[in-house]
Amino acid sequence: MALLRVSPRLLLRLQQLIWWLIYGGLLSAVLGLATERIAPGQGEALLLWGGLAAVLGVLLILVRAALQAREDA
Repeated sequence: MALLRVSPRLLLRLQQLIWWLIYGGLLSAVLGLATERIAPGQGEALLLWGGLAAVLGVLLILVRAALQAREDA
């Protein structure tokens, strides 16, 4: 059961943002792990921010589950 009804365009943009955050975050986290020995500060920053982006993307999946497209849009 959907809690909110929103436009299909908003749902599309939200879904795109979710996947950008998840895949971009995971890529950044992997790059952070790979560069941690060479540049510890930069590697840790990439790992931290990439992990946070991926977690935010996963949380937005829960938000997306509560939304439904309006019929009249």
